[in-house]
Amino acid sequence: MTAEANTQHELFAMPEQRSLWQDALEQLMRNRLAIFGVFVALLLVFVSIFGPWLSPYDYTQQNLFRINEGPSVDHWLGTDGLGRDMLTRILHGARTAFLVGLIVTIGTTVLGVVLGAAGAFLGGWVDAAVMRMADITMAFPDILLAAFISVVFREKVLELQLQMQEQYGWTLSESNRVYLDYLVIFGALTLVQWYGKARLVRGQILSLREKEFIEAERALGASNWTIILHHLVPNSLGPLIVSITVGFGGAMLSEASLSFLGVGIQPPGASWGEMISDSLGQWRFNPHLVLMPGIVLAIVVLGFNFLGDGLNDALNPEQRRR
Repeated sequence: MTAEANTQHELFAMPEQRSLWQDALEQLMRNRLAIFGVFVALLLVFVSIFGPWLSPYDYTQQNLFRINEGPSVDHWLGTDGLGRDMLTRILHGARTAFLVGLIVTIGTTVLGVVLGAAGAFLGGWVDAAVMRMADITMAFPDILLAAFISVVFREKVLELQLQMQEQYGWTLSESNRVYLDYLVIFGALTLVQWYGKARLVRGQILSLREKEFIEAERALGASNWTIILHHLVPNSLGPLIVSITVGFGGAMLSEASLSFLGVGIQPPGASWGEMISDSLGQWRFNPHLVLMPGIVLAIVVLGFNFLGDGLNDALNPEQRRR
């Protein structure tokens, strides 16, 4: 009887309960391209933090007697047109890319979530205003609009600096000029890349706001922002995480594009886009000066795209089955 009872208990035992996040992590670990993306992301973080200690050279150090050299024992990736070590500048370019990707992603996520959630839940003129702002922003190519904002911001700040210099004798040091470039890029890219996350969050919340658990919260007297922050936004995290991951790589690529055009990070700051632009004249004679930063940029952006695709497959099982 005991053996028969145990057999019946095994037959009718409830299967182990697994959360969405456990299933998503297991699915992600099976995706080789996503694992490659995780490796690239972790490597970028490591290089961004420890990059200055991985090379014996300073990224601004010039040696005009050793310009445009190929790879050697002293300079593994050669030197640029001013004799600066290319490996060192690529390592510092990784820090630039990571900082821009991180700050811009945080800025666009906060702005997009707040505006998208407010528009979807409050509706009416709030929703109309948010969507019109998104439509206007989408009407312009991101890079052209970001370049315009970058130029305007930089001119205004430089005018303010001249006024401060005339009145108080205060001038910007080289390090402060680099920080100014970062600030301009952060602002420009945040203002042109927020709409994607806003539209995503808005769509998710529109599909959730009439659900029974939201109506129950309203009946209990919960405020609009309590419902948005405690229920609607957390239930939209899956698609939002995918958007954040892909957007991180997009922000780095946009920064490199702006620096390539000359309206992003300015010398002596290190940016992969600025390095490519600065070395284009040496393409026929020293192609490695263009290829190295270009290949690194492509691998990093591709890694984040693979990670985003893997997260999308892991967090959207219905889409995966189709």
